[in-house]
Amino acid sequence: MAAIELNDLDRRIWDEELAGFVPQRVFDVHTHIYRWEFYTAPDKEQSSYRQFVSKPFEEASWRLLDECDHLLMPDRQVSRLAFPFPFAEHCDFAASNQFVAEQVAVDSPSGSLMLVRPEMTAGDIVAAVRKYCFLGLKPYRFYSQTGDAVNCRLTDFLPEHQIEVAHELGLLIMMHLSRADAIGDDQNLADLHRLTASYPNAKWILAHCARSYSAWPIERAGKRLSELSNVWFDTSSVCEADAIEALIRSVGPDRVMYGSDDVPVGVLRGKYIAFGYGWAYLSPTNHQLNLTHCDSRMTFTRYEQLRAMRQAALRRGLSNEQIRAMFFDTAADLVATTRSAL
Repeated sequence: MAAIELNDLDRRIWDEELAGFVPQRVFDVHTHIYRWEFYTAPDKEQSSYRQFVSKPFEEASWRLLDECDHLLMPDRQVSRLAFPFPFAEHCDFAASNQFVAEQVAVDSPSGSLMLVRPEMTAGDIVAAVRKYCFLGLKPYRFYSQTGDAVNCRLTDFLPEHQIEVAHELGLLIMMHLSRADAIGDDQNLADLHRLTASYPNAKWILAHCARSYSAWPIERAGKRLSELSNVWFDTSSVCEADAIEALIRSVGPDRVMYGSDDVPVGVLRGKYIAFGYGWAYLSPTNHQLNLTHCDSRMTFTRYEQLRAMRQAALRRGLSNEQIRAMFFDTAADLVATTRSAL
């Protein structure tokens, strides 16, 4: 069974909207490599994770990522920044980190990040970086020492002794912000300003447009975002052109990078939608909308994200060179620079 299959709707979107937009070389800075067995919860088969980690995605290997990219972005050459899936509470960290390092090793320009939790010491992290050639850290809010994954602050799940290691070694930090207002939250902004100034050699990537699925958090952050010189952003899963446009307007296109959130999020059928001060994932199975007036089929989340990126690029008048940088050059340079410092 193929992990994904294209239909005529998908092919039309690719051919008419995306084929002329996506460059030939792509560096995907937000990909997950994992095995379902690394989620060790005793009731895992009844968990919410099982809703999207279906049988075809139980082993998210390099080969599976290649297969998905070959189908969704044909004839593109793809390298990646990959990290384990952050299963909440019950996660085999050691196996997860070893697996991602082994899988990424097949492509020399690509890189891997280490999944971390607050209990890991500086020595633990340095040893793993040296052993597996990790280029950085992937913390996650589910591992917050406060037990509150919704309202925790950055150092609740990425303590400063780990940030200090990133600073000393010049590592990347892939950050998924917590708190309802994400980058529009004053505490998040204050923490980022302090931490990026105190540890200037660490290189931060704020995932999902700084976890802003609509424009208003980015607009609220405004000029303060542009002042974070050692911070970059990825566009993974963001399907609203307004949000991506606001980010490009705030920090410039040279700090915005493509990420797919594969697998499986980017290859699921659906779209992240924004409303009011919230957002949610809309899929073929979680709504009761009457769609008899139109073609009700949904395409891949990744295609919706790419459509949003294209619209944002058109509105901002980005050049072909700037679009190529967003898809490849910026990420490739960031990864290469990080590797050369180790």
